[in-house]
Amino acid sequence: MDLAGKTVLITGATSGIGFEASIELARRGAKLVMVGRSAAKTAAKADEVRRRSGSSDVEFLLCDFASQKQIWELAKVFRSRHDSLHVLVNNAGTVFARRILNEDGIEATFAVNHLGHFLLTQLVLDLLVKSAPSRIVNVASTAHYRGTLDFKDLMFERGYKIMRAYSRSKLANVLFTRELARRLAGTGVTVNALHPGAVASNIWSGAPRWTHPLLALAKRLMITSADGAKTIVYVATSPDISGQSGLYFERNLPREPSPLARDERLAKQLWDESKQLVGLPLSVREGVATSSPSR
Repeated sequence: MDLAGKTVLITGATSGIGFEASIELARRGAKLVMVGRSAAKTAAKADEVRRRSGSSDVEFLLCDFASQKQIWELAKVFRSRHDSLHVLVNNAGTVFARRILNEDGIEATFAVNHLGHFLLTQLVLDLLVKSAPSRIVNVASTAHYRGTLDFKDLMFERGYKIMRAYSRSKLANVLFTRELARRLAGTGVTVNALHPGAVASNIWSGAPRWTHPLLALAKRLMITSADGAKTIVYVATSPDISGQSGLYFERNLPREPSPLARDERLAKQLWDESKQLVGLPLSVREGVATSSPSR
């Protein structure tokens, strides 16, 4: 996909692979909208993207993906400034050492890593359809192969562990990708998931302190954020995968996801549960909500 003059929205854009991908996407001519949490940091990172990419067509918006209210506001502000969207990169992600509930009463890892992607996508989906051919890129992880889903204890009220929660959220990313691809068939919008590689980023800063020495050692064997961003850019732009949808990529190649990630019944159940958790009753085919839920 030629990005010249095309609108690209990328979340988690102020550090790691999201920041490096932002530089490359802007360098390729995109009208780039970066999303971060901190006003000062996001403004500084947007300036750096402008400088390093040579593009002045870079703006930023603010959103903490732990808050559904802020996601609604993000979509509202974006829609007030843009009437098209050609690429949505759902990259925002986190982990928590202990079980934390967000302001919506939802386990925070699942809330940020899956429901944040799910809700934002629904709120800008009509722009993507209008702008087709367009692409949705969901940053998942190879951790999804270890993920499980228990709808009787989706929020890990029992047995919370950092990797169990992270793996569940990443399994949800792939299930969401495949179900959304099914629903978007024929619209000209493709949606694919990817594993960026084992990246030496700061996402694991929330891990237990006793793991920090191990993580510091492991980072020596990990790839750089710039290398990890390459798969994001590939899935967002490569003409080689034009029209391909519902795939999971590693190292720029499609790979079969886990058996659970290929379970269509599970994907539909997760879709319905996710709609309820974000207070969004509308389906893709019915359109997109225009006001926040009253709950």
